[in-house]
Amino acid sequence: MMKKESSDAVDVPRNGHLVIVGGHENRKCDMVILDRFVALAGGPASTIFVLTTASSKHEEMWGIYKKAFTRLGVRHLMTANIKTREDAGDEATAARVFEADGIFMTGGDQKRLMALIGGTRIDHAMHRALRERGACIGGTSAGASAMSEHMLFDGSKDLLPQKGSVRLGAGLGLVRRVIIDQHFSERQRLGRLLSAVAQNPYLLGAGIDENTALIVRPGHGVEVIGDGAVTLIDGREMLSNFTEVKSRETIELADVRLHLLPAGVGHDLASFTHAEDTAGHVASLSPGLGEAVAAVSSWSGMHREAVERKKIGELS
Repeated sequence: MMKKESSDAVDVPRNGHLVIVGGHENRKCDMVILDRFVALAGGPASTIFVLTTASSKHEEMWGIYKKAFTRLGVRHLMTANIKTREDAGDEATAARVFEADGIFMTGGDQKRLMALIGGTRIDHAMHRALRERGACIGGTSAGASAMSEHMLFDGSKDLLPQKGSVRLGAGLGLVRRVIIDQHFSERQRLGRLLSAVAQNPYLLGAGIDENTALIVRPGHGVEVIGDGAVTLIDGREMLSNFTEVKSRETIELADVRLHLLPAGVGHDLASFTHAEDTAGHVASLSPGLGEAVAAVSSWSGMHREAVERKKIGELS
């Protein structure tokens, strides 16, 4: 039985959100994640743009999400078959992306997604839509990985962290200091995310389970919804022998912080308290977790704006 539509009943302020999905979100019955994405975009009356570029099967992916969003009551749906960087540079298409209330990136291959839209008008339109219009941007699987500034696009299936076993590339930069991995528990990707953090200790690792979403309100806080959990790995104070071991050797890691955020948990940085969970419980954030949540909810757009304000101040 399909979940009762709740998007009409939810009054959510349009302040800009990211809905980062670990893949295989339910698109047929109890569509908790997609329903929340619609609510954050403004409800069924909003305009949703489905970006299928990560996949080479545009019509198939468009059909899947068109059906799912239609079942949730969305009446204004858009897409574009972006096959080249010229397509991604089209002004009319970029204008449609900017004007959308919600932009949802499907799964596929994050390398393909970035090769086609990275640095193009569509890329800039998504940043502007989030920053200037308070749009909601979602991505699942490959679309989730591409949201980070440093994108994980390849890694071994080894269960233990190994030197040189992962590769990072440039992502969209919707979140700054996080490496996002998806299908996390289901594909046993703790080892490869630890490898990525060992190679880049400044960056936090965020492993998102299937049918699970990390919701980020940039600069304000995070929430987890769905069936699974989000695993945060903080290696900023860790010790490792990364520089000493040879390629493909197992890395020794000490003092790595790991935070597990199950579905139903939310953290608000403004009050620095644990938001009420489904049982109505409230608890204080630990300093370590607070720092991790602050890092996850930081956003490159805000960083750029701060730099510009500093420059203006120096010139005045």
